[in-house]
Amino acid sequence: MYNKVIGLILADDLAINLGELSYSRGIGAMPFGGRYRLIDFALSNFVNTGMLTIGVSTFLKYRSLMDHLGTGAAWDLDRMNQGLHILPPNYGLEAHSGESYDLTGLWDFYRDFSHPYIIISTCHCVFNMTYEDFIETHINSGADMTVLYNEDGYRCGSPITFFDIDENNRITGVYYNPEKPKSNNTSVGTLIMHRELFVDLLSNMMSRGIQDASFLTFLRMFKTYDIRGYKFEGEALRINSIQSYFNETMRVLSDPVRSQIFYGEYPIYTKVKDEAPTYYNDSCVVDNSMISDGCVIQGTVQDSMLFRGVTVSGQSTVNNSILFQDTFVSEGCQLENVIVDKNSVIRPGTKLIGNPNYPIVIGKGVIV
Repeated sequence: MYNKVIGLILADDLAINLGELSYSRGIGAMPFGGRYRLIDFALSNFVNTGMLTIGVSTFLKYRSLMDHLGTGAAWDLDRMNQGLHILPPNYGLEAHSGESYDLTGLWDFYRDFSHPYIIISTCHCVFNMTYEDFIETHINSGADMTVLYNEDGYRCGSPITFFDIDENNRITGVYYNPEKPKSNNTSVGTLIMHRELFVDLLSNMMSRGIQDASFLTFLRMFKTYDIRGYKFEGEALRINSIQSYFNETMRVLSDPVRSQIFYGEYPIYTKVKDEAPTYYNDSCVVDNSMISDGCVIQGTVQDSMLFRGVTVSGQSTVNNSILFQDTFVSEGCQLENVIVDKNSVIRPGTKLIGNPNYPIVIGKGVIV
């Protein structure tokens, strides 16, 4: 029955600021985990559940996102019927502010389907699960909406949404970036509701001139609708700032986080790129790092995440850092607590030493 549940991925969020890393891409297209983009996790969870119709709504810097998704073939969603649908704004720049999702486009797309339920997911939460029990629990509860949550709000930065839950799992309060949260119940960025209710809510918003269809918008309806919570027991990583991106990437380097996210029962799919195996010369040193295909390692790499095609030249040290695709580190460099975006070059002898709480960020295509 799960192919009768339709999906919606909200690929952008203006409240999340990743600095230079988000200058040329939206949150959904943000690289993560060596070879993935953040949207891969939401898409894979849908596909592993058996959902065959998925819309991706985006309104900001979506060229790299569209290039990554393509026809949806990597997720087996390149279909004549159903499949993957990318939903950029319907209007031109004059009519669309570029600061919210296009409600008219969403309403026009989702009203024509016959699926009874819709699952809405954001991209900034990284986790691995299927939604069978989540769907069944929602249907059996008779609730208007059901929200996925866990209890690790104590370690999450802002922006973040907390909520209170009573003994019947009903949400009784929603708090956005509170100074002193009353509980650790924290949204994992996924909810389910009846598709017809979703279409009606969009229609109501448009008639009242409301342009915001963010995830938080639906949560704030808890006084009007019966919204329940469904507790997620696994590992969930939240990307809501440069600091959290850095910290959550470092957590992936060790178990149990790495095993639960990448090596669980269900695979995480992504766009396939053919690369040669990574080359390690005789004098290199690699410890507690994830290194993708196509890299050349001649120096020392410790506690770091390297994406495809990265070169670390001889006598260079990379420690506690994240190097995006095709970064070139020249001879005699020292990088520590650094995030380097793709196609950047670190010149010979350069030393970049940041603080674990404030990593240095080098933008895309920069020569340092």
